[in-house]
Amino acid sequence: MNQAAAITPARYASPRLPGKPLLDRTGMPMICHVVEQTRRARGISAVIVATDDQRIADAVNAHGGTAVMTRDDHPNGTSRVAEVAAGLPHGIDIIVNVQGDEPEIDPGLIDRLIERMQNGDEPVVTIASPFADDEDPTNPNIVKIVLDQRGRALYFSRSLIPFPRGETALPPLKHLGIYAYRRAFLERYIRLPATPAEQTEQLEQLRVLEHGHAIAAVVAEAHHHGIDTAEQYEAFVTRHAAG
Repeated sequence: MNQAAAITPARYASPRLPGKPLLDRTGMPMICHVVEQTRRARGISAVIVATDDQRIADAVNAHGGTAVMTRDDHPNGTSRVAEVAAGLPHGIDIIVNVQGDEPEIDPGLIDRLIERMQNGDEPVVTIASPFADDEDPTNPNIVKIVLDQRGRALYFSRSLIPFPRGETALPPLKHLGIYAYRRAFLERYIRLPATPAEQTEQLEQLRVLEHGHAIAAVVAEAHHHGIDTAEQYEAFVTRHAAG
């Protein structure tokens, strides 16, 4: 059975919430919450934070995690993940990219990604989820995904897709930005040139589709929230205290 490692790219700068990996009003930096949640996934053999910021690396190491320093010229998080993945031991063939602003990521979703990859032949697997009642499918900050009959992505968009024109409208699915990659494909993917739809939508995953590669999706209920704003972090702190 192929082994899987989780790699979380983390940088200090954030347009809307600077320094968010190190926010620690819960008593622990947010990036360390991500590490702890990821460790609970049964299918993960290693959890690594990939960063170019020594402060983040020090915080992760101080809480018993593993951080690897990377170059500071990566164009995106996937490229940073690929640098660390290239140095992993032989036998780790699945790389799970867990975002550094997901302190409440469900470990079960990570396991479902890995299981789907082990049972299929697609180079990339991600998560699609029904919308919650309080979420607006027309919000361009929530990415939508449409799947084919095999559970593979047809398209990702910031627009509402599919458009509900008739009475038998297909309910929209939101896309969660967590991915499992086959290690060999990850090395190839970061060398693919950018593509028109990717640049138009500002969605990096479209590059995979535009170059003719498949992305499979596991459809699952997902109730965790990423942290992009001070208000979202405040809500996380409140939930953590209550829990």
